[in-house]
Amino acid sequence: MTTSLLQRIAPITVWAPRYDRRDLRSDLGAGLTIGAMLVPQGMAYALLAGLPPEVGLYASIVPVLLYAIFGTSRQLAVGPVAIVSLVTASALAPLFEQGTSGYLSAAAMLALMVGLIHLVLGVGRLGFVVNFLSHSVLVGFTAAAAIIIGFSQVKHLLGVSTARTEVFYETVLEVIRAADGTHAITLTIGLTSVVLLLALKRWLKQIPSALILVVVSIVVVKAFDLEGRGVRTVGEIPNTLPAFALPDFGIGTIRSLAVPALVITLVGFMESVAVGKVYARRHRYEIDANQELVGLGFANVGAGLFGGYPVTGGFSRTAVNDAAGARTPLASIVTAILVLITLLFLTPLFTSLPQAALAAIIIVAVTNLVDVKEMRHIARVKRSDVIGMSVAFVGTLVLGIELGILVAVVASMLVVFARMSKPHTATLGRIPDSTNYRNVERFPEAIVQPGIRIIRIDAALSFVNAQHFKRLCLTAAADLTDEPRALVLDCSGINDIDATGADALAEVITEFEELGAMLLLADVKGPVRDVLRRAGLWSRLDGRIHATAHQAVAAACGLHAAPCSLRTAGVDERDPHWAEAPPGSAPNPIAGPEHLHV
Repeated sequence: MTTSLLQRIAPITVWAPRYDRRDLRSDLGAGLTIGAMLVPQGMAYALLAGLPPEVGLYASIVPVLLYAIFGTSRQLAVGPVAIVSLVTASALAPLFEQGTSGYLSAAAMLALMVGLIHLVLGVGRLGFVVNFLSHSVLVGFTAAAAIIIGFSQVKHLLGVSTARTEVFYETVLEVIRAADGTHAITLTIGLTSVVLLLALKRWLKQIPSALILVVVSIVVVKAFDLEGRGVRTVGEIPNTLPAFALPDFGIGTIRSLAVPALVITLVGFMESVAVGKVYARRHRYEIDANQELVGLGFANVGAGLFGGYPVTGGFSRTAVNDAAGARTPLASIVTAILVLITLLFLTPLFTSLPQAALAAIIIVAVTNLVDVKEMRHIARVKRSDVIGMSVAFVGTLVLGIELGILVAVVASMLVVFARMSKPHTATLGRIPDSTNYRNVERFPEAIVQPGIRIIRIDAALSFVNAQHFKRLCLTAAADLTDEPRALVLDCSGINDIDATGADALAEVITEFEELGAMLLLADVKGPVRDVLRRAGLWSRLDGRIHATAHQAVAAACGLHAAPCSLRTAGVDERDPHWAEAPPGSAPNPIAGPEHLHV
């Protein structure tokens, strides 16, 4: 394996030999801070996924190390996250009973499948696939998922048991039914934990608030023997290392987990790349999206082979990692070592950790996922994006996580197709004392030549908008009552045309010929010219294709002294008549603005 190939596959071979010792203190501090944060979060998210708390620790060791080796982000903190944990629980609950070996094995298998999908996409340079989920739709989906996650933890705050449900409204109803059995001490612990976390988050941002809560809640439970008074705790956590093993699997299980694996891949990668790019820009370096797929792929494969469950990069931990001073992925290596030490030597200390405290950690963590500020920003920038965002939000709440993400993807694509079906068009007029043509709605002073309509279409001409294009042209032709009755299509905004678009253009040409009106094209781009030639339309439009809208208007007005050479005018690089033109010949003069009378 060549050095360059090894460096591309494993970025650690690039940054480790060049490591600046001045960054060591910052990386150590950040690694210890995230480790202290990840231990309680990992256990909490594992419980959210329906798994024992130690599985969250397993998913915070090998996967974190592998991402540090293969990932390109210096600040991204990989490990268990809330949304992926919820999708995991939704995928496994219908298949296996929680706590069984089948459930644990299926969780590891799901991680392995997620990792393999990541690797296939990364090696195949297919990172663009995740673009099917737009940012606005992801914001709506994430907000809805955060609400579902938060409400799923209310039962732990109340100290009650509820039946497993598939959709949000059923969860709400189950909690309401069980509310009569609220355990007062558990509720007090839960609410106090939420208040403590919010207070620490606001006034003492630099300290690991989750770890502080864990320590305080354990001390309180032990000091007042609250476990004996009905407070539910985590219980015994095995202090064994995660063992390497291939998960048990069958074709039926793989088939059932295929869709959740795709959902986790899509959402997890979007979340990781989004936050990774933010901090890459802040620290002035680039991340490779396809290599990120490889890094996350190896991380999830490691989770699947070492008893964990799917992982990805998290928003809150990455923000803390950066704030704590992380400069290189060494911080993640330190984090993994700290979690490993905790698993080996400190797990007996967590036996009395109340579940209500872990629920509070999850609830406070997901509050950041409901980004009202970003929703307002999206609505202000592009109102049509609110449609996709709203559909994703409502669809996820009503239909659940898996169907919600499917609805979100479909909503993204429908919004795109809706824009393409009726693209932006503009009627152009000439700016006085110039040969420039601009949108008359934006430039009221622009001059419109009687009997001539100039239209610019700002989209590729395809099957999606072909009929709209045809109606637009024929409507314009019907409005032309004065001579010379010409429609000029400014094609500067058309960067492509498919067979359906070419057929629509052919029909428009025929209709114009029957109406006795002129159709002229201006500023036709190379890829469009190629299609028009292959479709036989180039020859049909002979003499009616021009370099600029101004030249087309001049031709419609009969102001050309003689036909111009298309090659000389820069319209056709392959004009067969170019060879017949006299050497050194220049294009015929074009009428200037002073000759166009309006």
